[in-house]
Amino acid sequence: MRYSKNKLPRVFLIFCFVLLLAACEQDNYDKGEGTNSQMRADFVEAHVNGDKRIDYVVTDDGDSLGTDPLFTTKAIETADTIYRGILYYNKVKKNDGKNVAEAKGMSLVPTLVPVPPTVLESMKQDPLSFESIWLSRNKRFLNVSIILKTGKVDEEDLYQTIAVAQDKVEEHDDGTKTLCCRLYHDQNNVPEYYSAQRYFSIPIRSLTADSLRLTIKTYSGETVKTLAIK
Repeated sequence: MRYSKNKLPRVFLIFCFVLLLAACEQDNYDKGEGTNSQMRADFVEAHVNGDKRIDYVVTDDGDSLGTDPLFTTKAIETADTIYRGILYYNKVKKNDGKNVAEAKGMSLVPTLVPVPPTVLESMKQDPLSFESIWLSRNKRFLNVSIILKTGKVDEEDLYQTIAVAQDKVEEHDDGTKTLCCRLYHDQNNVPEYYSAQRYFSIPIRSLTADSLRLTIKTYSGETVKTLAIK
């Protein structure tokens, strides 16, 4: 998903960052043997130039790579901005000794900014399956992997939505603070025929807390995960 180069997404744009499962597609890429046998997959911030082409990416490890050749996808709609995604690529060393990313495909990743619960009053908290959560090495994002139950209905174009609400801030005796958040999920009558792994990222560079606690409603009860973010 895209966001401003200088500002995090604002509260009133929350529904720009929900996960639209039915409409979210991954660009095709080759797998297995052949030219892509050394392919990597990294979470990145991808810079889009004035021609709506990605000219460089910064990985979650902090590695800045130009793209050669420049590329775009059908999901890139805005010029001169940054998109969050998973980049599938070969890391290639050029004649000048510099490494570049030879892109094979990119899937966009929603960025969910914690918002007040009042913004999500009408949104459900349907269960899903939690897989993992981790802090990016550059400490700019919390990345979360979830499993959604999904399926298609021929006569309807249904989609699921997710969002993150900020419940409260806990202050501890040692002076540190924990931002307590909750994941909202609306199944929206999407059939639960099969499981699909999906990712989202929580931008943390503007958060004033020292840790973030995320509560997730799963099919087996609530799961609570707390990670240091400073």
